[in-house]
Parts: sequence; C-alpha cells; structure tokens
Amino acid sequence: MNDLELQPADGSAPASAGLSQWQRVTNTFTAPSKTFEDIKRGNKSWWMPFVIFVVTGYILLAAVALKIGMTQVVDNQIRLDPKAEERMAQATPEQREMGEKISLYITEGVFVANPLLVLAGIAVLSLGLWGTINFVFGGKATFGSIFSVWFFAGLPGIIKPLLGTIVILAGAAPESFNIKNYAPTNAAAFLNPIETNKALYTLLSSVDVVTIWTLVLLGMGTAIVAGVKRQSGYIAVFGWWAIFVLIGVGIAAIMG
Repeated sequence: MNDLELQPADGSAPASAGLSQWQRVTNTFTAPSKTFEDIKRGNKSWWMPFVIFVVTGYILLAAVALKIGMTQVVDNQIRLDPKAEERMAQATPEQREMGEKISLYITEGVFVANPLLVLAGIAVLSLGLWGTINFVFGGKATFGSIFSVWFFAGLPGIIKPLLGTIVILAGAAPESFNIKNYAPTNAAAFLNPIETNKALYTLLSSVDVVTIWTLVLLGMGTAIVAGVKRQSGYIAVFGWWAIFVLIGVGIAAIMG
C-alpha cells in the first residue's frame, strides 16, 4: 500500500478480519491498545468515529441555535474581544451591520461545514505526525494507519459537545456563552476571558482534560502502528502539541 493511501470510509475490503467498527469504538475507551493493534493489522476504516463526531457536533449546533441563537454567539465573541468591540464601536452603522452579518455567516458556515473541516484538519495533522514518527523515530507507519488512529484517538472529544449541550439545556445564560470554550473541561472555562490575561487564558484552555486524554491515546496508537516504543509516540504527539500551544500563547500575548 502506498504510504499516502487512505482506506475507503465505507469500510470495504479490510486487509484481514478484525474487530467490528463498534468494537473498535468501545475498545478505545476500555482497551485502546486492541483498537490500535487492529488498525496496525490493516483494518483502517474510520467511518464510525467520523459519524459519531458529526452527530455530536450537530447536536451541539441544534442546542446553540435553539437556546442561544447565532446572533447572540457572534455578539458574545465581539464583547469578549475588547479590540473587536472597539472597532465595532468606531464603525458607522452601515459598517457595523455589514460586519455583524459577515461574522454571523462565518460562524454559521463553520458549524455547517464542520465535518469537512474535521476531515481536512485530521488529514493535515496526520501528515505531520506520519512524517515525524517515521523520519525522526524510525517508525514504519502508513499515512492511512495514522489517519485512522487520529479518528479513534479523538473519540474522547465527543464529551465536549455533549457536555456543552447539557450546560446549554440546563439553562446557561445566553449572554455568557463562549463558543470557543463552552465545556467545563479546563480551568479557563471557569475564568472571565475579559478580565484574565489572554496568554494565560489561552494556556489554561489548552491544558484540557479531554485534550490530554486524546493526546495519550494518539501517542499510544501512533507508537503501535509505527512499531516503535510508546515513549517515542508520546514524545512525537506531545511535542507537536507543545509547539502549537506555545504558538497560540505567543499570538495571544501579542494580540492582548
């Protein structure tokens, strides 16, 4: 198989008989090494976790649309960014109206196109991790196996939209809803983003329970499919994560 080849999402023609899609999903939470060993054997189909991501994402979208409102989401983001709020205050009524419309269209578009964004994002991240584990740590992973590992390792991420939905339906105040940090899975979720230093807020947002869980699974899965030590998988995964966090914190410090 070519290193850049992806297994079809319909799950057809696996390399050998292995776990079912549902078994791989449940094992990700109970016995993750079994899922990743199955992927290593050539069973790379990833459609089940992808469907789960899409469903949970649209559940959150429905809750936001019904209980918060997209216009309120946009207004909150402007209010949480003093510089953006200042620009809107200085704009003419026509410019302000146009800016709000554009922001609303972008927000709605991101929600609706989220499945495509997930696919594109995981493809790019998989490419970087595939190169790192093979060329830096001497692994033998195919791109398809890393791509599949990403989907299954990311399954804990469904907790965030489900928690966010529960928080919204439980009566969260629409004017305090922050679409960028809507689930109480990190310390920043309990802080005021306006009063907190932006660099610190970004750092605390990044140190997220669900994110760390996902990274641990990703490091494990990457090591297994690449045939290297677990330590190498963790170094590769957490190394990239640390780079992205530092970049985000740096940008926040500059923009703050």
